[in-house]
Amino acid sequence: MAAPLKILYVGPLDEGSTALHRLWALERAGQQIIPYDLFKGVKVSGKLANLNFRIGTTMGTGPMVWRINREVLRLAREHKPDVMWGDKLLHILPKTLDALRAMGILTVNYSIDNPFGPRRDPDWGLYMKCISHYDLHVVQRDQNVIDYKASGARDVLKIQTAYEPTLHFPPPAGWSDNDRDRGVSFIGTPYDERPAFLTALWKQYGLPVVVSGGMIWKDYFTAEAAAAIYCGRGPLFAREYREGIWRSKINLSFLTHSNQDEFAHKSFEIAACGGFLLVERSAGHLQRFKEDEEAVFFSDIEECVEKIRRYLPDEAARSRIAAAGCARAERDGYHNDRQVSRIVERVQQIRTQMKERAP
Repeated sequence: MAAPLKILYVGPLDEGSTALHRLWALERAGQQIIPYDLFKGVKVSGKLANLNFRIGTTMGTGPMVWRINREVLRLAREHKPDVMWGDKLLHILPKTLDALRAMGILTVNYSIDNPFGPRRDPDWGLYMKCISHYDLHVVQRDQNVIDYKASGARDVLKIQTAYEPTLHFPPPAGWSDNDRDRGVSFIGTPYDERPAFLTALWKQYGLPVVVSGGMIWKDYFTAEAAAAIYCGRGPLFAREYREGIWRSKINLSFLTHSNQDEFAHKSFEIAACGGFLLVERSAGHLQRFKEDEEAVFFSDIEECVEKIRRYLPDEAARSRIAAAGCARAERDGYHNDRQVSRIVERVQQIRTQMKERAP
């Protein structure tokens, strides 16, 4: 068995951050973690903060870039880690990555999002310049493996998004529809056509839709739709998120097409929480759940409505499918422990190869 790694873990480590969940998985696996929370104690909202963030990610300069790169190098010199693991790290400089490599520190980049996709998020400028400077990139899409290698990446590993087992688990024994006050539920963000889709489910088809997420939803709903279906209490994290799934008879999950996603992170979380999963059909989802046995799929709004009307009154069928989906998620390792272990295995392989090539 390989010795534990000392990892300088750099990312946003606030409540609700999946980067924090991956850090927990590394700690559970016995790795030694030096955490660096990118935005702890830093103002991240408001016009000036947004300007500093944007200047950093697009131009590679400014107070945020200077601070982050200075701290990463200081922590590296102080702790002498084996690995610098960047998670959602948009402000690192190529010269910083080169300096880490010169110190014998292997560099890993983990990215859930897609810098090459059609969504065209504005914050990828500096990141794209760093692709060839990392030792390993961890991505979520087959297309990204091709894209990163074409952009000079040394090594690329595809894994899948995952649930966090300390947060996402089934409800207590005996939980039933008597405990569920959400009918057709979506908890998340208003990407793509989701607001129009959810509005149509409620207004056109008369279904009991409930939406939770950030207050930005109000910018996408009409006042009428917001009043009828949006729970305007802000995003749900940790316990509230899990209990929101528990309290839902049907949990909707969508692909983010503007990110070219093959599967939805939320799908694995819903399944792990023992929720009934009604999810957009894709090859990625079909590979991970048996249709109508472990999850139920739809390809358009008409099929979604058909499935809702079929399963909403059938608690027994929902319970059976939810239990099977939960068992599949655990058995096949759709959790952080398994997915993070795959990254550690690749890191260990790269370190062995580097040692073999050393003079």
